[in-house]
Amino acid sequence: MTLLAADESLTVEAAPPAARPDAPPATLLIACGALAREVLALKAANGWDHLALQCLPALLHNRPERIPEAVRGAIRQGRADGYARIAVVYGDCGTGGRLDAVLAEEGVERIEGPHCYAFYAGVDGFVAASEHEFTAFYLTDFLVRQFDSLVIRPLGLDRHPELRDAYFAHYTDLVYLAQSDDPALDAAAQAAADRLGLAYRRRFTGFGDLAGFLTAEAGRT
Repeated sequence: MTLLAADESLTVEAAPPAARPDAPPATLLIACGALAREVLALKAANGWDHLALQCLPALLHNRPERIPEAVRGAIRQGRADGYARIAVVYGDCGTGGRLDAVLAEEGVERIEGPHCYAFYAGVDGFVAASEHEFTAFYLTDFLVRQFDSLVIRPLGLDRHPELRDAYFAHYTDLVYLAQSDDPALDAAAQAAADRLGLAYRRRFTGFGDLAGFLTAEAGRT
């Protein structure tokens, strides 16, 4: 369950290769805005200057049917800008296979997994865990940071806390899939669980499969 508010439509624009004449042929990463911080951290830590990043608005998750064509538009613009390679950092993200259909038409690959929870936790590990976490509400670092604006306010729980049961009656746990060891985020996630009346569990994932995917892309150009 992921809810995104209009003021959280994080975007990061990539500069076309022509704007960086001394750079090697670049790969353009087209990613969800909710992943911007993590992708930028991996780029900086590994010196992957030849990986450019463009993030589409995280707000698209409120209208997943719009994701495939938004990604298609970014792919075509990236080609027009002269990128040697393009890769997509999105899960299926509720598109029901339509994103994969677009990527097949465009000849572009994406990271494996249905959503960011799965590729942070590792797809196989997430599938195994979900067998006994089917009543879990998941948060990532991004969702913990933006909990009020992405969960509380869009659901109206700030104004009508009595609606909590309408949304969360069938959840038992809040599972924080942590990308970082940050005591402040841990405390905020615990507070989010308390606010929703859910048992709290934290599982450190780091960057999971995202790191491997970007490492592979960095080695291709």
